[in-house]
Amino acid sequence: MMKLVRTFFDEKGVEQGLAEVLASLAITIGIIIFSFIIHLVLKKVFLRIVTKIIRKNKLIWDDILLERKVIQRAILIVPGVLFFSLAGIYENPDITRIVERLASTYVMVIVMFVSSSLIDSIDDIYRTKPISKIRPIKGLLQVVKIAVYIVIAIIIIATLLDQSPLILLSSVGALAAVFSFVFKDSILGFIAGIQLTSNDMLRIGDWIEMPKYGADGDVIDITLNTVKVQNWDKTYVTIPAYSLISDSFKNWRGMHQFGGRRIKRSIYIDVNSVDFCTQEMIQNLKKIHYLKDYVTEKEKELEKYNKENSIDTDQVINGRRMTNLGTFRAYLKNYIMNHPGINQDKLMIVRQLASGENGIPLEIYAFTRDTAWVSYEGVQSDIFDHIFAVAGEFGLRVFQSPSGYDIKSMKK
Repeated sequence: MMKLVRTFFDEKGVEQGLAEVLASLAITIGIIIFSFIIHLVLKKVFLRIVTKIIRKNKLIWDDILLERKVIQRAILIVPGVLFFSLAGIYENPDITRIVERLASTYVMVIVMFVSSSLIDSIDDIYRTKPISKIRPIKGLLQVVKIAVYIVIAIIIIATLLDQSPLILLSSVGALAAVFSFVFKDSILGFIAGIQLTSNDMLRIGDWIEMPKYGADGDVIDITLNTVKVQNWDKTYVTIPAYSLISDSFKNWRGMHQFGGRRIKRSIYIDVNSVDFCTQEMIQNLKKIHYLKDYVTEKEKELEKYNKENSIDTDQVINGRRMTNLGTFRAYLKNYIMNHPGINQDKLMIVRQLASGENGIPLEIYAFTRDTAWVSYEGVQSDIFDHIFAVAGEFGLRVFQSPSGYDIKSMKK
């Protein structure tokens, strides 16, 4: 072929040296046009047929490969292969060698892009599986991608320098210190990712808190170097992966697995409002649905105790008596036990804590049935709305610091 083209230019009266250059240029242009036509056919015919087949079937993985342009980029390898195969046409060893090197370099660059798309596709396909939230592999795939880039880059350099890739690969060991410094964060992130996934410390979808980095929300992505968190105010925070190993963070996954969200809040009772129950109050308390059985049984218990111990009950201070605070505590326990929003299978306590300058803390400790934030806040608010409203029925006052209204009332 080269000889025919060169003869054509010789017949036109072109000098021998120039004829050699023009013949090489003409063949190069011809190969480029031929490669472009082949690429056009593959893109307009082959790719369209493959796309229609992929769109019609019910498989997911092939759609992902198409969206990540794995097939589109793989088609670009064909022109490079054609160039390499037709390099012998030049009939000049030096030109042939140069063309083969350039074609090989082009093919390796395209292979790099195809590999990148393929690795991203593997991650996308893996994310469609439920296990991806428990064992994310994006960090591992990023390490594989870096390794592929390094190997292909070495092969490209070796091809351009006409050296064996093994010689350059053997020198990687000498550059290990440099790589470890440059990719320090990636190496630490990779190690942290392995620890996080192998110990099941973090999953995509977990709600975590890490005040040091301003993180309080759901984990939406775990990469080689960072963990991406979407806060409840819809802002994003990226946390270095290694920090999740070296520092502490709170993971709320256990709450969802437990099946209940904890209510742990106190209401403060004014100490001066605590008193013994009078007979009139006891009779009124018996009319309360959640207290009728409790008051009746408590009366019998106290009466029996006082008789057995020959206690003179004419004096209020003598013997055992019911108090408004104790009865109120019993009422709250029964109320919570019958509340539809409280999980009855979990621990429930209404307890009195040590009194302080704000009065006597009466703490509610229970778990809601629903772990959703909105539902949880609704149940908690409903319970404490009721507690504040009924405290006065027991002769109790809820403590609060004096307000402007209180001072104005005292003045009057």
